[in-house]
Amino acid sequence: MSKKVLITGGAGFLGINLVRYFFEQGVTDVVTLDLEPFDYPEKDRVRHVVGDIRDAATVKTAMEGCDWVVHTAAALPLYKKEDIFSVDIDGSKLLIKTAHELGVERFAHISSTAVYGIPDHHPLCEEDKLIGVGPYGISKIEAEKACLEYRDKGMCVPVIRPKSFIGPERLGVFALLYDWAKDGKGFPMIGSGKNRYQLLDVEDLCNAIYLTLTGPMEKANDTFNVGAEEFTTMKEDYQAVLDRAGFGKKIIGTPARPIIWTLRILEAMKLSPLYKWVYETACEDSFVSTNKITDALGWKPKFSNKDALVRNYDWYIANLASFENQSGVSHRVPWKQGILGLLKVFF
Repeated sequence: MSKKVLITGGAGFLGINLVRYFFEQGVTDVVTLDLEPFDYPEKDRVRHVVGDIRDAATVKTAMEGCDWVVHTAAALPLYKKEDIFSVDIDGSKLLIKTAHELGVERFAHISSTAVYGIPDHHPLCEEDKLIGVGPYGISKIEAEKACLEYRDKGMCVPVIRPKSFIGPERLGVFALLYDWAKDGKGFPMIGSGKNRYQLLDVEDLCNAIYLTLTGPMEKANDTFNVGAEEFTTMKEDYQAVLDRAGFGKKIIGTPARPIIWTLRILEAMKLSPLYKWVYETACEDSFVSTNKITDALGWKPKFSNKDALVRNYDWYIANLASFENQSGVSHRVPWKQGILGLLKVFF
């Protein structure tokens, strides 16, 4: 396909999976923009621009001549509040403004189901009220408002709200589960684990993004939830990883309220990698309706929660040597376990 695409955050977890997916679909003219270097085997097949999405000259250089933009770059919840607002709001506004000026055909914005806050009903639909939890949730809502403004100016701006997505190259908070599983430990849930918590495989997300870029414009120019079609309880789905590890360990429920209060204190003391959106929602039901994107664009996910978790765990084990001594705040590296790592001995 003779389209040129820019992927912001192209050196990240979603970015590299998108690069590979586009190549599989015959889209080979790919530009990536990221603060980090593009250190993947595909580096000779992309034009990588190292730079900041808040820098106008860099953004214009990366975007010139592009037919599509997929905006995945974001400051994640572990970043400072001012950085989250600056990157996720100001950076997003600059990108879509530049796309409008350069006549980009479609601008796909990757938002988050964090825009719904802590839900009081399920499934969540695209028309539900938006209530951001913490700076990250608030910033995603503000970025979506900018997208709507440019839709009103005639641009095609699909907005995708994915559930937490996992798969090859994903570490971050999920590395805690995988690390405990590989070491033959059980794993504690916040609460009983009987809640239904929908996830998403990154390949299914890539497919959804691709459909918003290639589907009929009148149908694609909308806002879509994306999540796994098949999921059970959090305890049962996560148990699939421990079963894969093969030590006979179990997911263990805990009293939710005391654990949440403890995690609030540990977060304030910077002794835990878990942030409010994770621990406040982990014991609650959390799932969205995906009927809208299915009806409009024919999207259908391949992977269940269990499939996605086990596929990610297998990748983690196969690639452990490459990141064993790394840590940070992005999805590409394990997050520091802090005081939580000391609890492994009890499981």
